[in-house]
Amino acid sequence: MQAYTTYGKFQKEMNAYYKRTGSKLQFIEMIQRMEEKGLLDKTPTRVHIPEDAMAMNDDDFDRVVDNIPLNFTLNTPVHTEVGEEKIIPQFYDVFTIRHPRLTRRYPHRHNYFEMDFVVKGEAHFIFENTEHIMHEGEVCIVAPGSNHDLVIEDETSIVYTICIRKSTFESTFVSLMSHQDLVSGFFRKILRDDDQSNYLMLFTGNNMECRIFLRKLLIESENPDEYSNSCSVALINLFFTNLLRNYSKTIAFYNYELGSDFSLVLQYIQHNYQTLTLAALAEFFHYSETHLSTLIKQNTGKNYTELIKNLRMRDAQNLLLNTNQKIGEIAEETGYNSADHFSRVFRQTFGISPADYRKHNKKESPFIPFQSESGEKA
Repeated sequence: MQAYTTYGKFQKEMNAYYKRTGSKLQFIEMIQRMEEKGLLDKTPTRVHIPEDAMAMNDDDFDRVVDNIPLNFTLNTPVHTEVGEEKIIPQFYDVFTIRHPRLTRRYPHRHNYFEMDFVVKGEAHFIFENTEHIMHEGEVCIVAPGSNHDLVIEDETSIVYTICIRKSTFESTFVSLMSHQDLVSGFFRKILRDDDQSNYLMLFTGNNMECRIFLRKLLIESENPDEYSNSCSVALINLFFTNLLRNYSKTIAFYNYELGSDFSLVLQYIQHNYQTLTLAALAEFFHYSETHLSTLIKQNTGKNYTELIKNLRMRDAQNLLLNTNQKIGEIAEETGYNSADHFSRVFRQTFGISPADYRKHNKKESPFIPFQSESGEKA
């Protein structure tokens, strides 16, 4: 049986129960309590989203969210294993909610991807046997099958939770992680490993663009028309791309075997590969060279030398296509001590010389209106 309330009515009951008893309930437990008290509706209320919703401050928009309806199936038991069919509505690939406040801790697993974004205040993220306090602007992406929980211990913090079907993530969003940089490769690997509990944490700071994406996602999740799911998929693509473009350097992650600092090793390689040696890397991170080589091979599928070459070739391609730098300058910028050595490696890798690669692949200069052939504006 379906029943309805609003975010605001639900949270009001949660706050009152905690103040009165000093205890906390899970979402389903509070819904059952509201049913017993006759506080649920049989039909959803209609909510008006103001035209200036995207320009509102966080508190004003949160009051708009208070009026958005919540719908659920009554008599649903509380489980530690949560299936996507219990959370994500039928025919939806992406579903966004405002995370309830003052819930009791209840570590659980689910078979979909979860993305939690702290818009305001803080939240306690519990993963396996560790706890991390997330602050404003932090994003956490939890892989399916990971034992975790997220709780808000106050009445004013704001967290949005985006739920993404695993099938949708793999078919739709995997292209966003197809870039050949080291972090994207590792990002792709750990989130698609069914045998490994893991999460990724990113730090966006006070970024209004991220908040706008989240607001739009939340509104589309409560706008059940024939376009809402397509809009949600498009928005999460934009949101996810924005995270990778602007915040990939802030990625941290959890892994049983590696510890939370291995992402820093990968990032350090990526940003210092031009002159970095395995010995210097091992010394910097206090690993033995043998152990570090094993970790790199296990988690990237490549040895250290292959990684460095791939990073150099990737940047060389970019410089050849998008700059007018000379071959010798590109060789020096990518860590080669001579243009001849660089050209030999490039030809071995791509079967073509750097000059021919540039000639056959570089895009023509863009058309600029009102510009003469000499390059001067008409």
